[in-house]
Amino acid sequence: MARWGHIRAVVTVGLAAFLLPLAPVRAEPAYVPLVRDYVEKRIRPMVETPLVLKAIAEQNAKFGDVSEMDMRVLDETYRSEVDQHHLQMVKLLLDKSISHYLKAEQDASQGVIIEFFVTDSHGLNVGQSTITADYWQGDEEKYLQTFANGSREIFIDRAERNESTQNLETQASFVVMDEENRPIGVAIVTIAIDAL
Repeated sequence: MARWGHIRAVVTVGLAAFLLPLAPVRAEPAYVPLVRDYVEKRIRPMVETPLVLKAIAEQNAKFGDVSEMDMRVLDETYRSEVDQHHLQMVKLLLDKSISHYLKAEQDASQGVIIEFFVTDSHGLNVGQSTITADYWQGDEEKYLQTFANGSREIFIDRAERNESTQNLETQASFVVMDEENRPIGVAIVTIAIDAL
């Protein structure tokens, strides 16, 4: 008799699950699979090179115990240089071999890559293809949804129309792993969706 009660309970739970409305599944925008595929096939191999991995590792060693206050000061210094067109810190970054490499990859992308940069484990820029808006990414979604979150997924931000170029652009970011599969930084690329 207890057996029938158990079966009745299982059937009731099963029917309830079947009859209750399912939560709506949110479809991802059409550009997301295209961007994800481009990042996996094109961007990730560009980042997983000895030049990039070495540059990130060196900066991680240099800024191993940097405080958040110091990172904010560095970021404010960088931003003020950009605002005042006094680009001492920016020029030091752009003159690095990793930045030249990222710029060459951007130039070779036939307009797909708008901006390409990598950070260390704190979210501080290591190398960049162009002048970025800021130096520290550690308080932004591109870092928080990847490195800070321990995620191995590619984070693809909401697409927006660039007012000056009229390109539909999105930013994709992912955690950079070293040869021993340890997270060491983040790669961030701004992609012109119309050029894919």
